[in-house]
Amino acid sequence: MGSVVVARLLDPRPVIRRLGERRSDLARLTARRAVAAPLVLVAVTVGAFVLAAVSPLEPLAAHFGAGYERTTVAERAAAAAALGTDLTWWQAWWTWVGGLAAGDAGFSHSYRQPVLEVVTQRLPWTVLLSATALALALAVTLAAGVAAARRPHGAVDRALAAMAVLLSAVPPFVLAMGSVAVFAVTLGWLPVTGAAPPGQDPTLATLARHLVLPAVALAAGQVPWMLLALRRSVLDAEASAPVAEARARGLSERTVLTGHIAAVSWTPLIALIGARLPELIAGSLVVETVFAWPGLAAATVDAALEADFALLAAVTLGASATVLVGTWLADCLLLLADPRVRIDA
Repeated sequence: MGSVVVARLLDPRPVIRRLGERRSDLARLTARRAVAAPLVLVAVTVGAFVLAAVSPLEPLAAHFGAGYERTTVAERAAAAAALGTDLTWWQAWWTWVGGLAAGDAGFSHSYRQPVLEVVTQRLPWTVLLSATALALALAVTLAAGVAAARRPHGAVDRALAAMAVLLSAVPPFVLAMGSVAVFAVTLGWLPVTGAAPPGQDPTLATLARHLVLPAVALAAGQVPWMLLALRRSVLDAEASAPVAEARARGLSERTVLTGHIAAVSWTPLIALIGARLPELIAGSLVVETVFAWPGLAAATVDAALEADFALLAAVTLGASATVLVGTWLADCLLLLADPRVRIDA
């Protein structure tokens, strides 16, 4: 029965039907977000450069390393001119925006290569980890939601709710370190760092093994909120008048689950995923750092420690754009999934 409910949740036919019905709503939503998105991105990048200007970090010290104290004033001035650190924040921002418009996001002095090369090399790894973790979290959440729907307030339902509450109190880095301690160090079942053994290129088999622990750790940080939201919506649907009337008419439990409970229970989950995208991004940074995953986290940490503001600005812009696109997609799915939903912004 569980597979039937999950299949009903994922059935695309109602979405396709509502696509024609809500075309104008989708167009208005998209137009409004398209107008707001550039303003948000400009504000975010300006904020990044303002914070960089007031940061106590010294880019030249990071650039010269241990030899910074031995450099002359002329050498520091030349390096500052080459790195652009002698500019005011608004001059640096304007120069960066102009370069970005021409396809140049600046040069990363911490990696000694263009920023776009750093991002394009590492972004696919971050996307792979985040997408795998999100898919795993959704699978666990849907399975738990089915259990809650079959036995509301039963032993399994209560145990899952208690587990979710307990897990929500554990920070992501604790989950990551705990999984390392148990499954990698103590049991030795899985590798702990990187995407392949040292000195080897990743293969499908080695990538799958190295992906397990970071994906599970990242998913574990998302499951509690998703599970509690889905459980609440399932229990509300169970107690609703339409479900009571359906059972009174003698409909089978499968029909009640798939036709009356599942159909209205997943919309809060969509809204929650859209709202918690920033946390997923932040969690992926923590998990990637713990597991030495070759994604953007290591580049972000290195850029922060070495005052690599060009790389930090690019990562900040990319994260903000991801959140904007993700929330837009979530709102579009809400409009398609539930005809009662009205989105004004």
